Amino acid sequence: MCGIAGMVDISGLRRPVDQARVRAMAQAIVHRGPDDDGFFFAPGIGFANRRLSIVGLADGKQPLANEDGTVNCVFNGEFYDYPELKAELMGRGHSFRTHCDTELIPHLWEDHQDRLVDRLHGQFAFAVHDSRNQRVLLARDPFGICPLYWARVRHGEGEWLLFGSEIKAILASGMITPRPDRRGISSFFTFFSMPGPLSCFENIHALRPGQVLDIRLPDGRPAVVDRRSYFDLEYPAHGQERIGSVPALADEFEKVLYDAVQRRLRADVPVVSYLSGGVDSGIVVAMASKALGRPIPSFTIRITDPALDETSRAMETARHVGCDPYVVDFGPQEALKAYPELITAAESPVIDTSCAALLMLSRAVHDRGYKVVLTGEGSDEWLAGYPWHKIHKMTRFMDLIPGMPMSHKLRDLVMFLGRGPRYPVSQRRSIRDSVGGHNGWLDMYGIVSMSKLRLFSPDMLELAVSHNPYQDLELPTEKLRTYHPLNRELYLSGRAHLVGLLLNAKGDRIAMHNSVEARYPFLDEQVFKFIASIHPRYKLRRTTEKYLLRVMAERWLPKDIAWRQKAMFRAPFDSLYLENAPRFVEQLLSDESLRKTGYFEPSKVQHWREHYKNLSRLNPARLSVEMGLVGVVSTQLWHHTYIDSSLCDLPGWKAPVVA
Repeated sequence: MCGIAGMVDISGLRRPVDQARVRAMAQAIVHRGPDDDGFFFAPGIGFANRRLSIVGLADGKQPLANEDGTVNCVFNGEFYDYPELKAELMGRGHSFRTHCDTELIPHLWEDHQDRLVDRLHGQFAFAVHDSRNQRVLLARDPFGICPLYWARVRHGEGEWLLFGSEIKAILASGMITPRPDRRGISSFFTFFSMPGPLSCFENIHALRPGQVLDIRLPDGRPAVVDRRSYFDLEYPAHGQERIGSVPALADEFEKVLYDAVQRRLRADVPVVSYLSGGVDSGIVVAMASKALGRPIPSFTIRITDPALDETSRAMETARHVGCDPYVVDFGPQEALKAYPELITAAESPVIDTSCAALLMLSRAVHDRGYKVVLTGEGSDEWLAGYPWHKIHKMTRFMDLIPGMPMSHKLRDLVMFLGRGPRYPVSQRRSIRDSVGGHNGWLDMYGIVSMSKLRLFSPDMLELAVSHNPYQDLELPTEKLRTYHPLNRELYLSGRAHLVGLLLNAKGDRIAMHNSVEARYPFLDEQVFKFIASIHPRYKLRRTTEKYLLRVMAERWLPKDIAWRQKAMFRAPFDSLYLENAPRFVEQLLSDESLRKTGYFEPSKVQHWREHYKNLSRLNPARLSVEMGLVGVVSTQLWHHTYIDSSLCDLPGWKAPVVA
């Protein structure tokens, strides 16, 4: 993978691009592509690429163009059907000058224009410029593996559209002043991640997965900018799901997943894999080892807290497959040391402290000379791997009672027992309607987002009770109503949790911060389409999550590993803000710093820092308060890093100087 950035004059003036600004944008994301850089300039257009060379090592320098140079592109990602598509295009008369998959883009553009995205299979974000038709297209892959941000800014006498693989690139242009988007902050405290299109920065947006930004540049007139979707997560209508014998469905699942693993081993550099104690990474490691004809090199985390550590389970899988994992130790001190760097990499607050563990794991991959790593992420989202799916399955019958939904009453009871605050019933109904009906994720998000009511300042609290962040997700509400209740939950998994956390702060950002490309076999389009098509009974069988995967995994892994219940990968929370908190945390949580940012009420923060341990660990409110306090620390640290570096002694992020 790589990093891309650029700017487009959308005022109609086609003014010369300040090349120094574009070079600064590229320099801000040098970690995404330390091997090379490349630039393309035309009237009113500037593209940049930072290259992490994985395919076509000798001749893959970007930008790349078609035969006559009228179509130019920069690209981040991998096309896994590159050999087949290249052969097809050459058969139609196209000429290739490189061995790099990037070169597919200009030739596919010539044949298909903006519909080229329908022919692409992989993980990608790219920009293409067609000088004949005066058009620029930005595109992001269907599941959101590769990030892409954009902003419209007025600068000088005109208006520009800026884009980049990371927000750092946009800020480095010097054409936009970083300011917080309070709706984005509030949204973060709903999802505890940033699923987009909002970011935490005012006027900077994430292009959603499966979307394009089409920029038409008529002579002498302002550009026409059109954002639209070309892909969405599709599930069959309730009652139309596939039914079949479990062995036959397991055969089909095995084939599509093995093919996906094989495709993700295509590279001109060695490929390695993460390995935890779960079935997801275990099946990936087993299949990759078979495809390679040898054990794939693997990497695993050892959490120093015995209650959280799963190393022994990972080693059991490793012994079965025959690999010898490289082990990275991670504990409270490592979490504290890595956390500021994690916030810089993520460009947003981060609640899930295990992201810091994965930051260290990807660094180990890089330090041992590797560029590509396989991961098992995506299985839980497609196959109901989270405990709240089971809980909602058991309580769903209450949603059928006429009148006030019983799920609200149940949540009210839980919050009462935990002495927690409550959102207005009208807002809860609005949220429920936004997602097409009752949803297990609402119960999870509802409990953890109580931290807004506990910790927000009056201004932020007013925003929290009036703003429905689910509406920002642009969900297809009416279509969701036709889905089986579990598939409705899985849709929201893919649109919020997957893209907001697993592929963002836990995925691309931390891997590419260390110049490592992560690849996801479970996020293959054919794998998703197969899993989406089958009846939910094969995903969640009674209380067994990922049922069909476990049946199939028995063919590859020891039975006890295949059927081992999911353990949430967690890192220690308490070290970030409780006893013996480091100086920078105390500074961030001081009344002065909290008043400066204005997000949180100082008296509330200090109260919960002192009293949260009085809550039982079995009380859901304990989790809500814990996550809320980590959210306060990380939001303050994000603000210090990118907005106002006066909150603590740590250095803030600085953009490269525009020469």
